[in-house]
Amino acid sequence: MSDEGANDPLPRMSREKAEKWAKHWTDSMVSTARARLDPETARPSADFTGCVGRNGETADDGRFDLSYSVRGTLPRAGHAAAVTAVKDTLKKKGFEIQTFVVNEDEEPANVVDARHPEDRQFVSVASVGKDLLVFVVNTPCLLPPGVDQQQF
Repeated sequence: MSDEGANDPLPRMSREKAEKWAKHWTDSMVSTARARLDPETARPSADFTGCVGRNGETADDGRFDLSYSVRGTLPRAGHAAAVTAVKDTLKKKGFEIQTFVVNEDEEPANVVDARHPEDRQFVSVASVGKDLLVFVVNTPCLLPPGVDQQQF
């Protein structure tokens, strides 16, 4: 009987390091897009949540995932080029592109969603307003250092 990877070792990282790592990714994407952090939203949104397994299992070992986002300003006319530049960079770094839409008009929004097949992080850039892009990083399930991983 297989546990389908439910007990595979999780990557280890502290919450502080995970947030720094996600900030690095969003900063890099903002730079690649040639946007600038929106002064009103320059403080990142960082949400730590408990991991939920494929079959709804939860653990009490401190594992977590992180969703981290920032917003950047860029005139709408540059959104398609920005999203394309981020997509091209992500592909070079081994990411699998899951969604890619570019449109000079207001809708549908410009967007790129990508997932790294080995590291399992998810990143996204999307138009969310006339001159605003949102940059998102979601980590895989991470286990804090020094904690024994609970088995299922």
